[in-house]
Amino acid sequence: MMPGTLYLIPCTLGDTPAEQVLPQHVIAVARKLKHFVVEHPKSARQFLSALKPEQPVQSLHFASLNEHTGASELGELLAPLLAGEDAGIISEAGCPGVADPGADLVLLAHRKGIRVVPLVGPSSILLALMASGLNGQRFAFHGYLPIAEAERNKAIASLEAESAKLKQTQLFIETPYRNEKMFSALLAHCRPHTLLCVATDITLPGEHIRTRSIEQWKTQPAPLLNKHPSMFLLLGAS
Repeated sequence: MMPGTLYLIPCTLGDTPAEQVLPQHVIAVARKLKHFVVEHPKSARQFLSALKPEQPVQSLHFASLNEHTGASELGELLAPLLAGEDAGIISEAGCPGVADPGADLVLLAHRKGIRVVPLVGPSSILLALMASGLNGQRFAFHGYLPIAEAERNKAIASLEAESAKLKQTQLFIETPYRNEKMFSALLAHCRPHTLLCVATDITLPGEHIRTRSIEQWKTQPAPLLNKHPSMFLLLGAS
């Protein structure tokens, strides 16, 4: 029996209607599937309900894959695919497999000879990079920086130095309620001519994306960041 196809289904980055950020083909694929691997079944059901799937949502099958899923559990998640059924991976927000535990399952799918199909949709990393005006030829995403103040400041200094040396854009995120502390730390510890882009609420009605030098940021009112999903991008001055 031929295995099914594993579709990587992007999710919206917030409450934006799916039709505004997802191609119709992606929505059509998601509507047809019966098996899903998701981070959180509750939010995945809400997302799929809005897409109006062909089957009642309560009849769809959801398996969880998150940071607590052990390597020994991944094989079970591929069972429908190995039985010939198509399935989809849905991240909590954005694109599966990018800064996301879905990557481990995708790698195992390749090892099992399962066809993997990535579908087009919003990625906060790429959208922020596109809109920043910073170097899109060479960049690195670092996820979350350390929480402890001293370690965080050390990480900021290291990323800024590496960025200036390599002319590489550095991207990272913070838990939304700590965004303001991160922004203050960047202004306090980065050099005046380092460029900082803050991209907030990407694809949402309140989207706000600005790139300024640290020196310029210090002369402007701070952006509204508390509890708003944001990306931070640095490009150190050489």
